[in-house]
Amino acid sequence: MATQTAAATGPRQPDQLVTEHRARFLPGTAMLALGLVGVLAGVLVAIFARGQHGAAAVAIGLITALILLASVLVLAGLTPVAPGRARVVQLFGRYRGTIRESGLQWVNPFTRRIVVSTRIRNQESAQVKVNDADGNPIEIAAVVVWQVADTAEATYSVDDYTQFVTIQAETAVRHIANSYPYTSSREGELSLRDNADEVTGELSTEIAARVASAGVRIIESRLTRLSYAPEIAQVMLRQQQASAVVGARQRIVEGAVGMVQLALQRLQDEDVVELDEERKASMVSNLLVVLCSDQATQPIVNTGTLYQ
Repeated sequence: MATQTAAATGPRQPDQLVTEHRARFLPGTAMLALGLVGVLAGVLVAIFARGQHGAAAVAIGLITALILLASVLVLAGLTPVAPGRARVVQLFGRYRGTIRESGLQWVNPFTRRIVVSTRIRNQESAQVKVNDADGNPIEIAAVVVWQVADTAEATYSVDDYTQFVTIQAETAVRHIANSYPYTSSREGELSLRDNADEVTGELSTEIAARVASAGVRIIESRLTRLSYAPEIAQVMLRQQQASAVVGARQRIVEGAVGMVQLALQRLQDEDVVELDEERKASMVSNLLVVLCSDQATQPIVNTGTLYQ
């Protein structure tokens, strides 16, 4: 029971969960202008210091170095954020927030700014061979549409969230394939082939539970390949054909019996001819042969009496 619960809910969440929050930042355009003005001012001061000597030259040189250093730090804090991407800000190993606003922004120049894509992604799982609920080997693959919802969890909860989604999606596909038969003849039982919507809905739910610890949101999942393994494909095809023939025969017999009942009832209600039980049985036999036969029948015209 514990193993089934763990498989359904996915990997365990880390004890110290880091969740996304907005980082502190300033408009980058104004800080860019400030940095360029600082560099220009430092260059002008350095030019002015060339005509000075002694202590004045040393003081002006120190001021020039400080101005240029401050300008470089201002320019180093500029952070471009493209649409569909976010920046995870980290200062001395600590998470300081996430920038989602696109454009040129400015943050502490001593921070590390990690790029995380927030675009919607398509990811197709590898085609795997597994056994269905009946033990038949099948080949199955699925495509998963997903998006990073929490950039902090995607960065700090797992090593590589893209690879994490790939592995967990494949694990969920295997689990779903083992839980249902490829096709089912039992009434009310779900199967992979006949109940695609229900199966893919459960697949999306399981994948979402498995990748929740990585801050990933599952938008949709669909099976892209579903077939019997080559070693049993011919056998299962003959089985399906036999089942189809049996089903068709059953429909034909049901229809023929209904037509015979209708014919006998009409003959009796309209008093066309009076038939005893023996002639009714003969008529039923002849009608069933005509209606259920695969080939055209040749009628025999009776030119005598009804009993000859």
